[in-house]
Amino acid sequence: MPYSLPSLRKSSGLLLLAGCLLAAPAAQAQRAAGPDRPMDLLSASFHKRRRELIRQALPAGAVAVLFAAPVRNRANDVDFIYHQSPDFYYLTGYTEPEAVLVLFKEPQTIKGQSGVTEALFVQPRNARAEQWTGRRLGTEGAKQQLQLQFVADNKEFADAGIKWSSFSQIAFQALPTDVRDNADDPADLYNLVATFRQQAAIPSDFNPAVAEAQQLIQQRGISGAERLQPNLLRLSQTQPAIAQDAYVQAYLGAKTEAERQKAIANKPVSRYNSQALEAALAQLREVKTPEEIALLRRAVRISAIGQQEVMKATRPDMGEMELQGLHEYVYKKYGAEFEGYPSIVGAGNNACILHYTENDKTQVKNDLLLMDCGAEYHGYSADVTRTIPPSGKFSPAQRQIYELVLAAQDAGFAACKPGNEFQAPHKAAQKVITDGLLKLGIINKPEEVRTYFPHGTSHYLGLDVHDPGTYAPLQAGNVLTVEPGIYIPEGSPCDKKWWNIGVRIEDDILITQQGYENLSREAPRTVAEVESMMAKPSALDDFKLPELK
Repeated sequence: MPYSLPSLRKSSGLLLLAGCLLAAPAAQAQRAAGPDRPMDLLSASFHKRRRELIRQALPAGAVAVLFAAPVRNRANDVDFIYHQSPDFYYLTGYTEPEAVLVLFKEPQTIKGQSGVTEALFVQPRNARAEQWTGRRLGTEGAKQQLQLQFVADNKEFADAGIKWSSFSQIAFQALPTDVRDNADDPADLYNLVATFRQQAAIPSDFNPAVAEAQQLIQQRGISGAERLQPNLLRLSQTQPAIAQDAYVQAYLGAKTEAERQKAIANKPVSRYNSQALEAALAQLREVKTPEEIALLRRAVRISAIGQQEVMKATRPDMGEMELQGLHEYVYKKYGAEFEGYPSIVGAGNNACILHYTENDKTQVKNDLLLMDCGAEYHGYSADVTRTIPPSGKFSPAQRQIYELVLAAQDAGFAACKPGNEFQAPHKAAQKVITDGLLKLGIINKPEEVRTYFPHGTSHYLGLDVHDPGTYAPLQAGNVLTVEPGIYIPEGSPCDKKWWNIGVRIEDDILITQQGYENLSREAPRTVAEVESMMAKPSALDDFKLPELK
């Protein structure tokens, strides 16, 4: 998936009315891992180790606070399927809403329990709610399955007795500001955040964007001034809080290096830090553990097999949405709970839209078909793209563009070595595409390459399809994509024979001690491999549904 470097709850009235017709059901037993559930979920010890590493990264006297993701409303009384914040899941394994995690650098006494370094406040068991919306772990289930040191009902967060004023630094992520208040729940996410703001005395005008700008000045204010100053100026024009911040404006007003150094030295001191936790998590999450790599392998293999099966099944008279459904059927068949991102299945000119998701062209015909699809398995997302000719054979023009992108990807692979800068695969791929487009006469100057190759070649992959990281030199344990592409929409300033050709080839790469491993190698990649796979019979060839009149 191309990368550019860059909750309203249900109204309870109806549920309560319906609930009055029934006796309160007994709370359902929790589903532990076993024969009826996946056995390869991340272990409680994995999450515990992640929490401990974040604690170690905190300065003396600090506390870190993370909130579960909001529930998002889809329409009326229907919510989107809940998806936990990847950071929250990474540190806890908890997959329910209305929760808060607190990590203490030094042991604290919470609700009479001494020696507490980690506290999780979760939504309580509720028999009637569980009958309607599913089982909850509750405090006892969370203690047993997640093995946190201290677990309590989220209603106890407000009177937990956490001495917020005693901490030298309060680290937190950007607080959600678009969460609705459920009047029937005094400890929903809205109230948890409000309690934290009030008890920790977070200033009402605290702005994470300003804090980030100040941190960038601290980190890059001298060495990266040439790029940082124009970026900050642009942000100042669109974000009033940055435009009004004296520290940022003093830096922007500096004309010499000496003036910049003086401006940088005058950074305001604050107990509140919305950047340190993000930075620590990015550094931790960019290097995958063996447990994580096993889940990523599974997600990627499922996605690669999906590409194989769709190649075999594709015909020119099929629609984009139908082909999307085949990918996602394979994911479910192999136990992947979700797609890692909205599937991109675009034919012809639609393939030239980088994040095309309508997928509603009723027949793909003989235009090149770009399929950027990835399974999410136990939270970890794959990201695999293949571009195929629905007829089963590339035309001469399609083949020329396809093989140019393939050569660029090979160059990107060769740059995937530990110690190389993160941008090395992109630079290698971009050079090949630039030279190739010049040779084909599609561009006249090297700088025009961005017209047809407008995105980066690589991003980290993990719990997020665009996983966080530091973009430091590549190291063993990094998982990243290599995805060059060429997109020539109708009306482009080149020969019409190239119009409506969009090609992206994307693989998921594990950096090893010696070099790299292509985790998605089972998805056919070369022209010969793609055409050979498309010539094979499909299990769906004889699958006929009744015609809808």
